[in-house]
Amino acid sequence: MEIRPILSTLSRHKTAAALIVLEIALSCAIICNALFIVSQRIDAMQLASGIDDNQLIEIGLRGIGKQVNADARTAEDLASLRGIPGVENVAIVNQLPFQGGSWNTSLSASADPDAQSINGAQYMIGENAIKTLGVKLIAGRDFNADEYQSSDVLEKVEDLGKLNAPAILTEAMAKQFFPDGNAVGKTLYMANIPVTVVGVAQTLLRPNMQDNNRTHSVIFPIRMNFSNGGRYILRVTEPGRRDEVLTQALATLEKNDPNRLVRSKLTVEEKRATYFANDRDMIGLLLIVSGLLLLVTALGIIGLASFWVQQRTKQIGIRRALGATRAQILRYFQTENFLLASIGIVVGMLLAYLLNQWLMGRYELPRLPLLYLPVGALALWLLGQIAVFGPARRAAAIPPAVATRSA
Repeated sequence: MEIRPILSTLSRHKTAAALIVLEIALSCAIICNALFIVSQRIDAMQLASGIDDNQLIEIGLRGIGKQVNADARTAEDLASLRGIPGVENVAIVNQLPFQGGSWNTSLSASADPDAQSINGAQYMIGENAIKTLGVKLIAGRDFNADEYQSSDVLEKVEDLGKLNAPAILTEAMAKQFFPDGNAVGKTLYMANIPVTVVGVAQTLLRPNMQDNNRTHSVIFPIRMNFSNGGRYILRVTEPGRRDEVLTQALATLEKNDPNRLVRSKLTVEEKRATYFANDRDMIGLLLIVSGLLLLVTALGIIGLASFWVQQRTKQIGIRRALGATRAQILRYFQTENFLLASIGIVVGMLLAYLLNQWLMGRYELPRLPLLYLPVGALALWLLGQIAVFGPARRAAAIPPAVATRSA
């Protein structure tokens, strides 16, 4: 089909054509970035935490008034919780993945204050925590029994420089320091404190995103207590018993010491669901907005095409009288729409890139992968062809004689 007549016709309807091009361009820019944000949120929600989410319960307590011996009370609590039917393991940790705040630290390959450091989540755990959480070690070992220390060590600033602390790194963090993968036995530094890597965990996500990173974590064998940030983690024998075990655990802790407040009591699955609640809402909102935007664009194309069919009744009739087939009339309007959509998509791709640059600077969003541009283009081309098909069929169905008399 000749393109020149189509371009000539469009040149006589510059304003209407420009509005459709602008509408398609804006749709392309917004939808490409919206779908990218949706995919980012879905990927984050599906990340493996590195722990057995469906078998774990978290209970956090807060003491009322001064605690005389919180370490002893914590040991008593752990022993009592282990005796509850349905409990496989119990441990105390300072934090878990999927929470608002977090403990963090920085490690470097040298004690030099100017040495480049890498920030990671600072997990501090008591005995049996690796087994309780279900953290998988891919190199090295778990902590030995004599390596665990009371959280009192954190208050002895004068002794920290003499401490050679064992640590377990996540694989992602270990590879930052040792790209060859041989991290076990190596020494890193937390300020001037030497840290010996004794093991590497496959995954243990950070509690929340820090510096656009979720995977850098370091684990220390430092035993917290219930009053200084420690929380009890119970591993149940069967996921279906979590509610039952939680009820019994709260009753047991109340019996041990009624002068405490419960600050958290939930399964880790619930914790994860709560953490990503805003992401789910955002996904839903962006999908609704994208759907409405596509609907508005389709209605605009249908409206313009219908208007042009009415305006060109005589032109269509003359072409039919000269021998043009219905298929040729149909292709004419589809080709016209394809040209307008193509111009709009080219402009939209540029706008999509500019919008992504703004989002990168404002919200630390990653760079928009090029894959989303052809996907968005294909969706809008298809939408345009579907939207124009109805008006184009009506145009192709106009009999030559009726079209001529209407002139």
